[in-house]
Amino acid sequence: VWSGAAGAAFGAWARRDALLTLRRAARVWPALSPLLSAAVPDALELDDEEIAELLGDAGRALAQSGVEVHWPRSLARTLTTRAVAGHPADRGTPDGRASRAPSLLSADALLSFDWRFALGGVPVDRAELDRIAEAGRPLVRLRDRWVLVDPEEVRRARERRDRLIPPMEALGAVLAGTTEVDGRPVEVEASGRLRELRDVLADPEGGPREAGQPAALAATLRDYQLRGLDWLHRMTSLGLGACLADDMGLGKTVTLIALHLRRRSDPASAGPTLVVCPTSLMGNWQREIERFAPGTPVRRFHGPHRALDNVTDGFVLTTYGTMRLDAGRLARVDWGMVVADEAQHVKNPYSATARRLRTIGGRARVALTGTPVENNLTELWAILDWTTPGLLGRLGTFRGRYAQAVEGGADPAAAERLSRLVRPFLLRRRKSDPGIAPELPPKTETDRAVALTKEQAGLYEAVVRETLAAIAEADGMERRGLVVTLLTALKQICNHPAQYLKEEGAPRLAGRSGKLELLDELLETILSEGAGVLVFTQYVRMARLLAGHLAARGVRAQLLHGGTPVGEREAMVRRFQDGEVPVFLLSLKAAGTGLNLTRAEHVVHYDRWWNPAVEAQATDRAYRIGQTRPVQVHRLIAEGTVEDRIAEMLARKRRLADAVLGGAGEAALTELTDAELAELVRLRAPDGGYDEDGARGEPRDGGAAPEGGENGTSGGRGR
Repeated sequence: VWSGAAGAAFGAWARRDALLTLRRAARVWPALSPLLSAAVPDALELDDEEIAELLGDAGRALAQSGVEVHWPRSLARTLTTRAVAGHPADRGTPDGRASRAPSLLSADALLSFDWRFALGGVPVDRAELDRIAEAGRPLVRLRDRWVLVDPEEVRRARERRDRLIPPMEALGAVLAGTTEVDGRPVEVEASGRLRELRDVLADPEGGPREAGQPAALAATLRDYQLRGLDWLHRMTSLGLGACLADDMGLGKTVTLIALHLRRRSDPASAGPTLVVCPTSLMGNWQREIERFAPGTPVRRFHGPHRALDNVTDGFVLTTYGTMRLDAGRLARVDWGMVVADEAQHVKNPYSATARRLRTIGGRARVALTGTPVENNLTELWAILDWTTPGLLGRLGTFRGRYAQAVEGGADPAAAERLSRLVRPFLLRRRKSDPGIAPELPPKTETDRAVALTKEQAGLYEAVVRETLAAIAEADGMERRGLVVTLLTALKQICNHPAQYLKEEGAPRLAGRSGKLELLDELLETILSEGAGVLVFTQYVRMARLLAGHLAARGVRAQLLHGGTPVGEREAMVRRFQDGEVPVFLLSLKAAGTGLNLTRAEHVVHYDRWWNPAVEAQATDRAYRIGQTRPVQVHRLIAEGTVEDRIAEMLARKRRLADAVLGGAGEAALTELTDAELAELVRLRAPDGGYDEDGARGEPRDGGAAPEGGENGTSGGRGR
């Protein structure tokens, strides 16, 4: 630019632009100022401190001002660090193996975290790194090669001393492939037996098949159940916990019974199995054990006269409530295995249930659940931190490193790292997976929209108007409480005015609710075909209203809710399965899991829960292994109301849950702005308005088929 013909070729404007750029750069980094007074500003000698500045803050500031810094390619610049995790006893042995080393994952074992360094791809040992650091210069000579490095990076690398870490921390790091040091991601490799263990765990359903099902099991396991049994046995034999998260109805109970029988043959793992489950499932567990493992001792640790005398083998069944009260007594037993059924009951790590369960030791821990993630990834952490403590680190660290990035969708790589870390410890199979349950019949899911009656519409609009005005004047917890109150009131109005108004005695129900009118029509068709039906509602009061209404119409029905005694629950299940009572009214919270109700060909969700996974669990009371007839699922939705918008939200949330992402739910709705909340709850009148005498009641076709292609289709009323 400044010399002879070359300068002429560029033109006078080139010198002007170059000087302007140089002046801008000198303002950002004053070390360039001498060039501004030079006749030919083509070169400048820098001292060590200035080179270090250019490698760090100065280089970044210049780049932000539009001046890029280029370094000679011949200079090795990139200092990389990675950690190699393994057992100290494996060092120096062939292939990193040490046959007589102590157990890799024993409670008192510590694994090594050894650091490896490289400059420009060339390995650097600790002594060479020390010499570079002690030189304190950015430009040094290493093995006949000039090396340009940031002294600050060298200092940080030098401080990373080899250390010993707990086995679960090391295992989690090598499975994810990275760890964080000083807030920065660092690559992690496995060595020796830790590498072998990682390879064994990488594919839960891979590896050699074991000896098949136990001889004492009075059942023939399906192929996927045998693979699940092998995986559970392998994990528990290694001293690791496991979460079997198969869809409801795929036989988690019989697989666990088979695991108990297989472990019983090994003195190191033999011992009694404690099963902690919801109250409604104790009878089912006892029947399944007596059926599939005849002769195996089974007792219930429940009720006022519960005892743990002479527990040396077999199964002990208890409830989460009893476990909370008697965790101390349960902890004194030498359990061969502790099982948490419907493990979503411990999804809140701070709850008394979760804390007490952690105090009960066992040689193996297994969680069973069809919904490992219902709302957010903290629930997944709570379950896996119980089965395999320490694997996912502390909750705060887990939230910062994985959960926030995955739930927000901002970092797809974080989802992939979490998947690699979790997959070996959580086996998830769905009914829709190829080859899992080909014998299951089709399932049809239909959203059935009904219009509000004039009474419902009037109540709805009045509640929206009055409560939104109160919400506009409130803030903090008071506002959140008002939002929850509003949403609850609107859902109850959509169900029936008598529920919202808390009408006592035997109120008149007919002609006042679009949902009730449609339910009557559905039941008329279902009962004329001799079929059975489950009707779920989240409100016990609504269930009681429905029971009274059906009784008045002469329809045989029974009601199960949280206050139903265990013995009566089991009798109700038998009556329904035997065809004595065709209509089973169920409280969603009390009966949404664990029950086998395969006589039902229809499932009606009278109102919508905030979480699609909970609804799916309820549907699986009928749509499970043993069902031989097509199942029709009817979701009743009040047209133009908050239920309509919630249905759209649930469809999106289901897709997130399928990707192991957290959802929102009622808590997130409390954070909506006043305008967003008003839009959510605003009543949109259907075409033709509201009938004076009742709802228009026509179903909305086009309900989505189940995710994953479960042979579902949409239809009309199913007459």
